Amino acid sequence: MSTSSETVTAPVDAPAEVVRGTRLTFRGAVLGRPDAPVLHDVDLDVAPGEILTVVGPSGCGKSTLLRTLAGLLPPLGGTAEVDGSPLTGPSAGRALVFQEDALLPWRTLRGNVELPLAIKGVSRAGRRSRAASWLERVGLSEQAGQLPHRVSGGQRQRAQLARALADSPRAVLMDEPFGALDAQTRSGMQDLLVDVLRGTGATVVFVTHDVDEALFLGDRVALLGSGRVVAVRDVPRPRDRAAFDAPARVALRRDILTSLGS
Repeated sequence: MSTSSETVTAPVDAPAEVVRGTRLTFRGAVLGRPDAPVLHDVDLDVAPGEILTVVGPSGCGKSTLLRTLAGLLPPLGGTAEVDGSPLTGPSAGRALVFQEDALLPWRTLRGNVELPLAIKGVSRAGRRSRAASWLERVGLSEQAGQLPHRVSGGQRQRAQLARALADSPRAVLMDEPFGALDAQTRSGMQDLLVDVLRGTGATVVFVTHDVDEALFLGDRVALLGSGRVVAVRDVPRPRDRAAFDAPARVALRRDILTSLGS
């Protein structure tokens, strides 16, 4: 099922809890595993509420950077910080979204969205209300009672997005979440992500190998290659697919591809 023809809007009575995005910072960081460092001398500052997209060839360290921000991998050198304090491990305030939807197959879509709220101790009525609101925002109200294997790949990714945002995280870390989707569904998911993030205040770091996706979603694009952050580029606005042929956008795309050696 494609999402590109759907219009998804927030319900009037949605409990739109606005959060302050978190600042994520690397200072001279070495990232990877002790026996296999991947990135060196990483200096990167992600501003609160910013969408930073990260692009680079396979194996360049994109997922390593993201997992370090999630607290799953400690830096091997230098520092990783959250709002100026050392990043010491995972936190509910930083939600991680994978390419595989990672939904629990025995729980309905509603049950999956409610799960982080239940773990946090939110009352049954509270988590049911918040899950229903987010399922409506991502266009899944009618599928809320379905098990994951009964819905399409695009619908599972929408459910994963709703689950990630239902607990009002201050940062959302996304590891090529749309990479397995067909082009039309992927385009719809990109539009949906921009729509549902609007007004949440969350900081987003979005890893992708697709330069066009990076340019559409990102406020800035970080380029990885040769074991380092090659550059960070501002993305021209407005965020509009019709602007893809604008001279500034074309020039930036060409610059990114040249920097990545494509």
